[in-house]
Amino acid sequence: MTPCLLIAGPTAAGKTALSLAAAEILGGEIINADSMQIYDGLALITAQPDAAERARVPHHLFGTIDPATRYSVGQWTSDVLALIAGCRERGRVPILVGGTGLYFNALIKGLAEVPEIGAAARSRTAALLEAAGLSGLRAEALRRDPVAAQRVKAADRQRLMRIVEVAFETGRALSDFQADTVAPLAASEWRGLVIEPDREALYARIEHRFDRMLEAGALDEVAAFAARGLDPNLPASKALGVPQLMAHLRGELSRAEAVDLAKRDSRRYAKRQSTWFRNQTGSWPRIRSLDPVQARSALADLLDT
Repeated sequence: MTPCLLIAGPTAAGKTALSLAAAEILGGEIINADSMQIYDGLALITAQPDAAERARVPHHLFGTIDPATRYSVGQWTSDVLALIAGCRERGRVPILVGGTGLYFNALIKGLAEVPEIGAAARSRTAALLEAAGLSGLRAEALRRDPVAAQRVKAADRQRLMRIVEVAFETGRALSDFQADTVAPLAASEWRGLVIEPDREALYARIEHRFDRMLEAGALDEVAAFAARGLDPNLPASKALGVPQLMAHLRGELSRAEAVDLAKRDSRRYAKRQSTWFRNQTGSWPRIRSLDPVQARSALADLLDT
């Protein structure tokens, strides 16, 4: 059985072009591993493969989920495992491509099967945060689950709340549940690679791509999304560029200000992604070039090894 190919990297690094090359070399099908490209109606602003690219090889899980839906990593894992099985039945190689590290970890390391968190535990955690602040929340997380809490940055409110909620709900540490996980894909079932270009070149590419998004109609796309009046806390509402362009549409920012902020936040996000992949996928081979010809040559060399 040919292993799945996992292609990871920061935003705008050229993952789409590389995944197409890999699919054509290996006889593969492309499966989305980006938490924003999953949503319908945001194809331009989330840089989903266009119609011509999708016509070259089969693509899956791009623009398939309504933005009103909170699509979880657990649901993605279930959907992707079914897609992988389908690819293999067709004699095709599954090629997973994206920048969401949690998605890749869910496949190759597994997800902790934690019981549903009830309203009482959520309310208790929220009350603790309100009364004691972030420092008090972190102190409780360290007391309840020092292993998990020490992995989390002091300002990461969401993950600290998760640690405390699990402790309040179950009486057990989240790290205990995580220690019992089983990876859905065995080590023999996948190969991974990371696109890791020079930072300044990547930043320039991010800025140029955002300009092209706007030229293609991204502002109109965001206006249509805003017209739905969805909860601003939904994941899709936080896609790169969406909050800034929505602020412009509300008259809170000029177009130039919105574009500058969107580009800045995209650069910062790319930096965080790059750091995550360096820390979490250090053993995966790297492709450094943003040039598509050089990147394809490097890809062919890696696939031959």
